[in-house]
Amino acid sequence: MRVIGLAGWSGSGKTTLLVELVTLITGLGYTVSTIKHAHHAFDVDQPGKDSHRHRAAGANEVLVASANRWALMHELAGAPEPDLDHLLTHMSPVDLVLVEGYKHHAHNKIEVHRPALGQPMIAPTDSSVIAIASDGPIAEADELGIAILDLNDAAAIAHYILATCALDAHRSAPAKTAG
Repeated sequence: MRVIGLAGWSGSGKTTLLVELVTLITGLGYTVSTIKHAHHAFDVDQPGKDSHRHRAAGANEVLVASANRWALMHELAGAPEPDLDHLLTHMSPVDLVLVEGYKHHAHNKIEVHRPALGQPMIAPTDSSVIAIASDGPIAEADELGIAILDLNDAAAIAHYILATCALDAHRSAPAKTAG
């Protein structure tokens, strides 16, 4: 599996860009999965639901399945947060995994940077940043020696990702059958 990340400060537009990229890349016929790092406590479960009751009772893992999807929840119960490499071992094979967050992990990533936010850039101190997607000029662009992409051109960013990951950018979406 090929892995590329989107990293940047909160409010930079990582999620918006990731959603656009998934739509564009899957529209070309590729299979894409995503991993999202949450910096805060989160829960995909709801109090009162059976699966939540299973977890509250002490189940280490709860798998919920239906005809449309399945989800596995694993309680860490005080264990350290798993790193990205470990999480990737749980993913089914796809053409591309897009990672949102994990800005301190050493996978290839595109920094999503909005100069108007006033946040420092990640690229100058992180050699795993291979490109910057920005909605404004990057003064350090020449010194960084990496690609600078237009944050407002998701199609160009998608093609950059496909080229970087050595995926055939000319694959087209599978033909739909009449049903």
